[in-house]
Amino acid sequence: MEEDTCIAFPVLGEPAPDFEAETTQGPVKLSSLKGKWVVLFSHPADFTPVCTTEFLAFTQIFDELQSLNVQLIGLSVDSISAHLAWVHAIKEKMGVTIPFPIIADLTMKVAKKYGMIHPGQSSTAAVRCVFFIDDKGIMRAMIYYPLQNGRFMPEIIRLVKALQTTDKFKVSTPANWQPGDKVVVPPPKTTAEMDKRMSEGYECKDWYLCFKKV
Repeated sequence: MEEDTCIAFPVLGEPAPDFEAETTQGPVKLSSLKGKWVVLFSHPADFTPVCTTEFLAFTQIFDELQSLNVQLIGLSVDSISAHLAWVHAIKEKMGVTIPFPIIADLTMKVAKKYGMIHPGQSSTAAVRCVFFIDDKGIMRAMIYYPLQNGRFMPEIIRLVKALQTTDKFKVSTPANWQPGDKVVVPPPKTTAEMDKRMSEGYECKDWYLCFKKV
């Protein structure tokens, strides 16, 4: 019988797979975090060079994420003991305290629910994933990176702000959007709406593409 290589992935717009796991800051249950946004990220392994640079970088954006009502959570398939030793080494060697919890996922239970294990990269390590879960527990965005390439932290902050702007103002954000830029007004659904929007003070390039400040 051929080995089952099917990989499960969460689905945008649907509830994020719930989990309960041990972390460096005690047990965490995803569903208990409703009311907060969650950025869940995976890394391949403790005590590795790219992952260490990422943990330093995630620490730099931790306070800003907190100000956006975001709980940051890390994960790898290492043990709690390995996580604690790595966190201690980062503090001792680099003077940086890791402020967010790190899930120990030795059984790959969470990693498999979230499609973090890609056999083409590794069958024993998670690729670099970032999951954006809103305050209602809905999966809103996902980014996957290979083992060899670290993430760009400003994009994580930008995407959180874009998603929250969409929710607050019921708008979309255009390519290369940055906080403070104009947003995209939802397209009209009727001819009456199409005619009306041309006089509503928007900056319109055409009937279907209009911008406004929020």
